[in-house]
Amino acid sequence: MLMLMTSPHILNDGNASPAVLTVIAGDGIGPEIMKPTLELMQAAGASLAIEYAEAGTASFEAGVTSGVPEETIESVARTGLVLKGPLMTPIGSGGKSANVTLRKLFETFANIRPVREMPGVPTPFAGRGIDLVIVRENVEDLYAGIEHMQTPDVAQCLKLISRLGSQRVVRTAFELARAEGRKDVAVATKANIMKMTEGMLQREFEAAAKDYPDINARHVLVDNCAHLLVRYPESFDVIVTSNMNGDILSDLTSGLVGGLGFAPSANLGNRVAIFEAVHGSAPDIAGRDIANPTALMMSAIMLLRHVGQFGSAETLEQALLCTLSDGVHTGDVPGESPVSTSAFAAAVGDRIGRRSAVASREHQPIVLPQISRPDARREPGSRVKKGVDVFVETTQEVDQLGAGLEQIATVTPYRLSMISNRGTVVWPNTGGMTECVDHFRCRFVIDDASTWTEESIYGLLKAIGAQHRWMHVEKLEEVDGVASYSRAQGER
Repeated sequence: MLMLMTSPHILNDGNASPAVLTVIAGDGIGPEIMKPTLELMQAAGASLAIEYAEAGTASFEAGVTSGVPEETIESVARTGLVLKGPLMTPIGSGGKSANVTLRKLFETFANIRPVREMPGVPTPFAGRGIDLVIVRENVEDLYAGIEHMQTPDVAQCLKLISRLGSQRVVRTAFELARAEGRKDVAVATKANIMKMTEGMLQREFEAAAKDYPDINARHVLVDNCAHLLVRYPESFDVIVTSNMNGDILSDLTSGLVGGLGFAPSANLGNRVAIFEAVHGSAPDIAGRDIANPTALMMSAIMLLRHVGQFGSAETLEQALLCTLSDGVHTGDVPGESPVSTSAFAAAVGDRIGRRSAVASREHQPIVLPQISRPDARREPGSRVKKGVDVFVETTQEVDQLGAGLEQIATVTPYRLSMISNRGTVVWPNTGGMTECVDHFRCRFVIDDASTWTEESIYGLLKAIGAQHRWMHVEKLEEVDGVASYSRAQGER
């Protein structure tokens, strides 16, 4: 049996050089699924040296606002490899997610979520041969978590998509396809609406695809992707997408194969890799010995492949597949005679060395893209100043606001070209029926770019600020002849 000893602890006494691993048992059901998972890794022949660390609820209660103590950060930085149980995340208020903190601190830019039909797990999609992978950008997009209350009634979250982030995640998806012998990669975006952010991901995907002529590359709108996943899930092989889209789609796909109890994941970066089950800490069932440990076991299998211990990974995977094929299951799986967490783990242990009728997929190491900021940086050939967008809080009627801002602009190099509310033009009047809130984007353009100066912006803001509260300003430019800002709905 594995003894939980002070770190580091050697999991296997064999001759293989052990991979050094940080283990975070987690909150709720975490400890009761982590212990048998480590024991089964040992039984499968894994060679690991373990350091035990803490994060989550106990850390929050100890006053660590990130939920991740300095000692844990030091361990992860030292080992570069983590197996993590679920961590509690405050909802609606309180501290940041400890899960997101770990991913962002160590720049684990790609989240890998395999989705595979499992034997003995009844679902409406059983028999369809679902076997796909979601590759989700993992550190930016809306999950950068940059939010502001623009007015007391309007909240803003910045959606940040970088060329660096896009290049790294799309190339990771292509490399994963090659490593697993997959032949199709689809990028799922909402580039038809968010042409600059989601559009950047699409454009970088199409550029990268030229370097992978052996793989079919295609674009699908993310809403259509969700539609197709519940109609023809077997038509997908690898899907790469942005952070929030990937969060949603990967939970959807786990539902196709039995739920979050069968949803493993890897968070991969160039220096650190974090493996974890996707599900939460389930405090309502903690300590009752009824949780499904399969997702964490599958995450451990991914970890073993990541460190090149392919034999141990396949041994454990085959034992797990045999167990499920034999009808042994926990209570979250439909069927008679569910077993406890510990009994399920024991059943997997009893089948170590057996082969399932379901073959393991061939795996090779994933070659992560080594792309740094200078590699992704594109220097513009030209930048032409076009004006500024000033965001103003007011409860004035829009005609009154427009007349006042027009007058203000007469003493500046700028002229008011339009006002929008939640993205739709409301001045000049377009004949629409937009219900305005107290948050207006006011676009001021400049006809002679030579008169655009920082001082002219300060003067405009000072004049606006004498009559209105402004809270946000964006410079408008054309870069290499292309507008670097969006037009409002109805803008002429």
